[in-house]
Amino acid sequence: MQHFPNAAENRLERGRRALAEIDGEAGHKVVAALADIAPDFATYIFEFPFGDIYSRPGLDLRSREIATIAALAAMGNAAPQLKVHIEAGLNVGLSRDEIVEILMQMAVYAGFPAALNGLFAAKEVFAQRAEDGSPPKD
Repeated sequence: MQHFPNAAENRLERGRRALAEIDGEAGHKVVAALADIAPDFATYIFEFPFGDIYSRPGLDLRSREIATIAALAAMGNAAPQLKVHIEAGLNVGLSRDEIVEILMQMAVYAGFPAALNGLFAAKEVFAQRAEDGSPPKD
């Protein structure tokens, strides 16, 4: 993905492209789930986080997903979003081992419950990918 905003592409187009590359099917499921209750919110998801922030040149996608996984795990109350971003981390080149290490690191700063919840979320994502036939990246 080109991380520099493309002048010919508006925020929505850039966001749709970024979401597809980063979150893949998991991201599209989130957006689709909003269609009947808050379709405008789905547009905001495309435009701001993916069209504006993820498309900035300052960090690569791996680094952005490391930060996102850590932040969501530390929050301790965002398991559905954490699972989407664990999936995204795998999509942009993080290995299962790297994701586990990120989540274990959260025990130091966010506590054992947050780390445990994150590890269990990762376990679910890894199992689902194995069931779907996605090869593990260890």
